Amino acid sequence: MWDFFETVRLRHSIRKYQPDMEVEEEKLNAILEAACTAPSAGDLQAYHISVVRNPRIRQALSDAAPGQQFIATAPVALVFSADPVRSAEQFGERGANIYALQDTTIAAAYAQLAVAAAGLASVWVGEFDEQGIRDALGLDADQIPLSILCIGYAAEVGGLSPHRRLDDIVTWL
Repeated sequence: MWDFFETVRLRHSIRKYQPDMEVEEEKLNAILEAACTAPSAGDLQAYHISVVRNPRIRQALSDAAPGQQFIATAPVALVFSADPVRSAEQFGERGANIYALQDTTIAAAYAQLAVAAAGLASVWVGEFDEQGIRDALGLDADQIPLSILCIGYAAEVGGLSPHRRLDDIVTWL
């Protein structure tokens, strides 16, 4: 039980990766499998994950995310895109506008924790031009890129980030 809490506590955003160390296929598959075990509305998994190892495509992702050149230098970038049409088929407008976004975010969060558990480092990127990401990946117009998760072996040490106190966030009723 404590292994999970330790994984969460030790996870930090890392933007520098060891250039000579590739992410092993078995670790990458385990991360993707963990992401796909995330709960989703109606168990629809209304999202798509693009695994980007190609340096040219990672550079295009980086170009669509100004100021975030580290995307191009990470060995792997996972792009999580919501599929609102899939969710809308069962849940209508709420499925398209909320559930698909939630499902995608939960899957990305599971992947990020799996990365840490696998001894790898990551950073979550949310600031980018959606159309630039769609163009780089050849995504359909109805898919919504929500996050890029850069993955690799850390070439820097992550520091502790200040967090708000529980009393500032939690209300007990």
